[in-house]
Amino acid sequence: MEDKKENILITKERIQARVSELGAEISKDYNGKNLYVLSLLRGSFIYAADLVRSINIPVKIGFMTTSSYGDNETSSGKVKIINDIPDDIEGYDVLVVDDIVDTGITMNFVINHVKSLKAGSVKSCVLLDKPERRKLDLTPDYCCFHIPDVFVVGYGLNYGDYYRNVPYVFNWEEK
Repeated sequence: MEDKKENILITKERIQARVSELGAEISKDYNGKNLYVLSLLRGSFIYAADLVRSINIPVKIGFMTTSSYGDNETSSGKVKIINDIPDDIEGYDVLVVDDIVDTGITMNFVINHVKSLKAGSVKSCVLLDKPERRKLDLTPDYCCFHIPDVFVVGYGLNYGDYYRNVPYVFNWEEK
């Protein structure tokens, strides 16, 4: 990574403002429903934590770990469940939260998995949407930001095992 430089795409302040707006929208849409937020680890944990703090209705939270990237910049196209949903979600209105949707393969896989567990409803919520990379017909139900087809890091998104703790989203470019 030493041969690359950092370019901020979305500031910490823009992220905080948009996550607050989205939390209010989700609160309104799910008012009176049995909301279960399913955070896909590890990438979405920071976003999911900020998002659920901005939701002002009762919410149950669970985590699922999938893998399709490893340490690569692109998806392998094959999704594996590393740790499955720890709760019985039958009848819940499940909101699947992820850091980014690009090809749509992981989100589609998880949505179908959640449906197979007899959730009452399933919707998707992402921090970032990269529609230029889509391989499936999938549009997130809730999205903070649309971004171009660049490799992004920060605010939960990683390169290898690093950079998740950076409070903004940036891409790396050759120097």
